[in-house]
Amino acid sequence: MVKEYLTRIEKNKGLNAFLEVFEEEALERASVIDKKIQAGDAGKLAGIVIGLKDNLCYKDHEINCSSKILEGFISLYSATAVERLLEQDAIIIGRLNCDEFAMGSTNENSAYGNVLHPMDNTKVPGGSSGGAAVAVKAEMCTAALGTDTGGSVRQPASLCGIIGFKPTYGRISRYGLIAYASSFDQIGVMSNSVDLVAQILEVISGSDEYDSTCSSKPVDDYANNLELAGKLKIAYFTDCIDHPSLDKEIKSLTEELIASLKKEGHTVEPVSFPYVDFMVPAYYVLTNAEASSNLARYDGVKFGYRNDDAEDLESTYKKTRSEGFGTEVKRRIMLGTFVLSAGYYDAYYAKAQKVRRIITDKTKEILDQYEFIITPTSPTTAFGIGEKTENPISMYLSDIFTVHGNLTGLPVVSLPLWNHSSDGLPIGLQVLGNKFSESRVLAFSEYLLQRKN
Repeated sequence: MVKEYLTRIEKNKGLNAFLEVFEEEALERASVIDKKIQAGDAGKLAGIVIGLKDNLCYKDHEINCSSKILEGFISLYSATAVERLLEQDAIIIGRLNCDEFAMGSTNENSAYGNVLHPMDNTKVPGGSSGGAAVAVKAEMCTAALGTDTGGSVRQPASLCGIIGFKPTYGRISRYGLIAYASSFDQIGVMSNSVDLVAQILEVISGSDEYDSTCSSKPVDDYANNLELAGKLKIAYFTDCIDHPSLDKEIKSLTEELIASLKKEGHTVEPVSFPYVDFMVPAYYVLTNAEASSNLARYDGVKFGYRNDDAEDLESTYKKTRSEGFGTEVKRRIMLGTFVLSAGYYDAYYAKAQKVRRIITDKTKEILDQYEFIITPTSPTTAFGIGEKTENPISMYLSDIFTVHGNLTGLPVVSLPLWNHSSDGLPIGLQVLGNKFSESRVLAFSEYLLQRKN
């Protein structure tokens, strides 16, 4: 299996999904696990070949968040999620390209070049976990771990036609995940199978003494609870379905799904959610504020890239950060510093926190009456490379439906239910559930995909 994946990685090198392939190590590990399987004492994930987004630490391996500022940096420890994969005999095959420090929706912000869409090389694969989505779609690995701050697992999963699952905030330890926005970041799973997502999620979830935000709530047996019995009560947002940014065919397909679910006896009802247009501004104010704080550590003093021509501490900071960070990361650091500055804190940051609370409370109110909320994952299919790079606002609005799951911290999945008739590119449906209802979201996901098949 590993040899087959390595052949596919080489064949698809032009997609630029992998920054580094752990060829020898993966083959050695595969040989050891073969023996374990024969002896009958292999772990739950024996034979599962996984790629890691380049912001997840793997001990003694390079990690640079697709940024020049961390070029050549070797991780001193493994992320808790990575440790748990290895304990259950998964094989890590390589390091996957992403938007720099996970900041982007297209994978055009990597310091190591664009990742290309596997079905149409002129299109973006989505981001920031674009390399992970492409690696799974092009069958260069069985599954991948990505990270989701505002849709970075689900949006590329939707654009590439795979499953992308973001669990409840705190379900998976963030220890060893290089921080972008700490109150939003969550590790997610990307694959072609709900069953495999469930297996991996079960292994990497659970409490961790190294992450105080990680929940100690017991982890369910996700993989053995994929049967969905009885009729469901589902909500959909009219404000999303009727949003002017939504592609007409995506709207039509979503409406057809709603009608067919009703025919099957489920209750599917429209709900007003008048905060849709406030979610992206609130999200970017808060995440950029957190990013400006989290990225202050990359200063050319302690680790990573340092400008050799600097004459004193201040010039070291200025030159190192100016040269080491890309345009989008610098933009977000400056915006974040601005909204936290004296005179603007209350006008922007404090107000955005209040909006986040209103959105969370309203969502909870809806989920007290319905088990799931369904929306399109992305307002469009994959768009052209360079199409939105000159207009950051237009780029940010591609996250309009995904940021909801991160503002509220709820479990949410993108499912590859359709293809677009005009370009043949995938369209994803998003399913959002109650806090720690991963098991039910996965069961509903399996149900929806079985219906499709």
